[in-house]
Amino acid sequence: MLFTIPTEITDYLHTLDAFIEREIKPIENRDDNIRFFDHRREHARTDWDNDGHPRADWWALLAEMRQVADRAGHYRYAIPKEYGGQDGSNLAMAVIRHHLAHKGLGLHNDLQNESSIVGNLVQVLMLRDFGTEQQKRDFIPPMLEGKMGWSFGLTEEHHGSDATHMDTRAVPEMRDGVAGYRINGNKMWTTGLPYTSHVMTFARTSGDNGKARGITCFVVPTDAAGFEIGEYLWTFNMPTDHPKVKYTDVWVPESAILGELDNGLAVAQHFVHENRIRQAASSLGAAQYCIDEAVKYARERKPFGKALAVNQGIQFPLVELQTDAEMLRLLIYKTAAEMDTMSKPEVAVRLSDKVSMCNYKANRLVCNAADFAMQVHGGIGYSRHKPFEHIYRHHRRYRITEGAEEIQMRKVAGHLFGFMG
Repeated sequence: MLFTIPTEITDYLHTLDAFIEREIKPIENRDDNIRFFDHRREHARTDWDNDGHPRADWWALLAEMRQVADRAGHYRYAIPKEYGGQDGSNLAMAVIRHHLAHKGLGLHNDLQNESSIVGNLVQVLMLRDFGTEQQKRDFIPPMLEGKMGWSFGLTEEHHGSDATHMDTRAVPEMRDGVAGYRINGNKMWTTGLPYTSHVMTFARTSGDNGKARGITCFVVPTDAAGFEIGEYLWTFNMPTDHPKVKYTDVWVPESAILGELDNGLAVAQHFVHENRIRQAASSLGAAQYCIDEAVKYARERKPFGKALAVNQGIQFPLVELQTDAEMLRLLIYKTAAEMDTMSKPEVAVRLSDKVSMCNYKANRLVCNAADFAMQVHGGIGYSRHKPFEHIYRHHRRYRITEGAEEIQMRKVAGHLFGFMG
């Protein structure tokens, strides 16, 4: 099979590169904004005396980037034209995410915050597919204008990968003649708070623990009575916007339900394959950056009178990494292209294992590539003056979040051995 990337996608990469040089790089280099990307990055981004929150000037810089990218027509690329997007395909998004991550650290694509000149905008598509007409009118425009953000409340302190065993409960309750639900429970790793205005809160509304049916998604405003933000969890890569959340008799009207009552996990799973293939492409792009930088340094550095590159101890590990990258790149692009020919339910049945293969292998590869790039660069590689430690610390999370690699491997095994039907 001869597989080539369509010219309209490769041409768009050149358009993005020109945009970055013309409009994003000047912002990155203005007013010492480079402090957020050079060796000072973690300190510059983190308000250590305020629970480790992102600093306001860092958050403002990301917001400015998104506004500039939106005005240029790039930020909404992946979403439908009806919302100002370009109907970007899964293949196009995989190629773009790989390309931007391959360019290294920069304001154009800071994956620590899932921030990019080409946005992912998952929740807009969730609203399109599950929201009522009123919800679409109320939420989509302010989301796209950067005036509203939602956090995702699925994981709990005592329940991680298995969302069907959750403690959070919602029971029907009338208030002032309005039908609604009273929510009690907790959430953890509620990314985005306190900067988001709502939390997609998944709570059991019927059925037994362990059953997928009986869980409902509620859009809960963060200023609701009884909604309490707790401890901020400091992470391997700072700053943190990952707090615990407690719900104590939080009441919301029935209109706060997103999707069908008792079928909330369909909302949670709605974008999982698209997210995982794009995240795999980003990890692969960052891995390729690390490999390229290690090869370049090995050719330039000459200890004992000869280039590091002549040593098989340097060559062979990089050969292994590059071979893995080449094979994985083709699998990611092929899988993304196949996804574009199928409905979401078909993808879940026919390609779910391939998406999981791409995801867990890419996340492992970038960690291995960053680690070996450090080794090739020696002391300076271990320092924060090179980006490898940041890349490692950031991408290490993806071996756990959004479906731990063991969950991904379990999915592949389910297809391989017929356990998935």
